Amino acid sequence: MRLHHVSLLVADTARALGFYRDILGLAEAPRPELGFPGAWLDVGGQQIHLLELPNPDPVDGRPDHGGRDRHVALSCPDLDALVTRLEAAGIPYTRSRSGRAALFCRDPDGNAVELIAGG
Repeated sequence: MRLHHVSLLVADTARALGFYRDILGLAEAPRPELGFPGAWLDVGGQQIHLLELPNPDPVDGRPDHGGRDRHVALSCPDLDALVTRLEAAGIPYTRSRSGRAALFCRDPDGNAVELIAGG
């Protein structure tokens, strides 16, 4: 078995694409009409599916450090360049507490994302 995709709930697909596509650099993939807005993004041989649907989970009150929350972890070939883009966009992040070359941030909907140095 292998991971095929991860689905994340978002309140606004265009705003979420500003993070996943424009800041993280993920490419959009074709998506069939599903009866609700969203987008699919390629991540290596897997995908992230953005679903614009009501979120039953609380967005507020999540842990400050995304490593202590459920999260999606992505390998990043140039973590320093990504840090520059996050800072330019005003997106806060925390470094991994394990000492690894990794950081955690949140998308506009509060979903935690871990970005790990490496290809």
